[in-house]
Amino acid sequence: MSNQKTGNATIAGIACGAGAGAFWGLVFLAPELAGDFTPLQLTAGRYLFYGALSLLLLLPRWRQLGPHVTRREWLALGWLAFTGNTLYFILLSSAVQDGGVALTALVVGFLPVAVTIIGSRDHGAVPLRRLVPSLLLCMAGAICIGWQAVVDPSSGTVEQQLIGLGCAVGALISWTGFAVGNSRWLARLDHVSPHDWNLLTGLVTGAQSLLLLPFALLLDTAHHTDAAWLRLGAISLGVAVLASILGNALWNRMSRLLPLTLAGQMILFETLFALVYAFVWERRLPTPMEAAAFALLVPSVISCIAAHRKPGTVPVSDGDTLHP
Repeated sequence: MSNQKTGNATIAGIACGAGAGAFWGLVFLAPELAGDFTPLQLTAGRYLFYGALSLLLLLPRWRQLGPHVTRREWLALGWLAFTGNTLYFILLSSAVQDGGVALTALVVGFLPVAVTIIGSRDHGAVPLRRLVPSLLLCMAGAICIGWQAVVDPSSGTVEQQLIGLGCAVGALISWTGFAVGNSRWLARLDHVSPHDWNLLTGLVTGAQSLLLLPFALLLDTAHHTDAAWLRLGAISLGVAVLASILGNALWNRMSRLLPLTLAGQMILFETLFALVYAFVWERRLPTPMEAAAFALLVPSVISCIAAHRKPGTVPVSDGDTLHP
């Protein structure tokens, strides 16, 4: 591939990553908008719509697509749907409701660090030493984002903050596994488009949400009005269309255009957009620490892009051997 084509692919991949982050940032608001519902109900509602929409979009092409999806792919889809959707959103919703958006954003802000470190072991990846400036800036920015939430929580008890922190860490682990696994599956699938892979993931996630639905209803003892259920349905549909269909489609497209080390950095856009939406929702300006986070996270992405600009010009020594 020529340098021009590589550059165009990088630009397109970054644009897709930014778009996915813009849609995914809305996910952080959903637990706030439907705070009277449990994380299980939020998850079941979102992914029932995601599964139904995926089914409708897949039906016209199923005769052509179906024979290419073997038992191996279905098993992978089951694991990816659980770690990247069902389990992740349950943990994320719990973290937001117990610890707040800022605390959750802090932990999720470390996703680029985890994914990039794992991706640095892939064959042909940029050596990890070239990504150190970007990773340090990313970590500093993530710490700034959640500093006030951890040191001086504005709401909730210490117990709630600890529960929220634990759920956020669980969400971090769950989505890191999904991001790495999904990227590697997309790299080896030449007979399934990124969009179709996203819809297949949605189909499996929808099936999982059907199993989750009875528990979501039975374990909730609160009384909800008809208006509240309609609000939950509207929020679930909106998140399903914007985050699950459009956001995931952009992310899968990006995953085929960018190496995993650079794709990991694109998750920063989700954190940045989540904070912007939170400021608008709370009708306030960022605090000095939050503003400092923006000043650190943006050059983190830029420095990572610079490290990938000419991946073939820097020799790899024996000590930097990359593992497939």
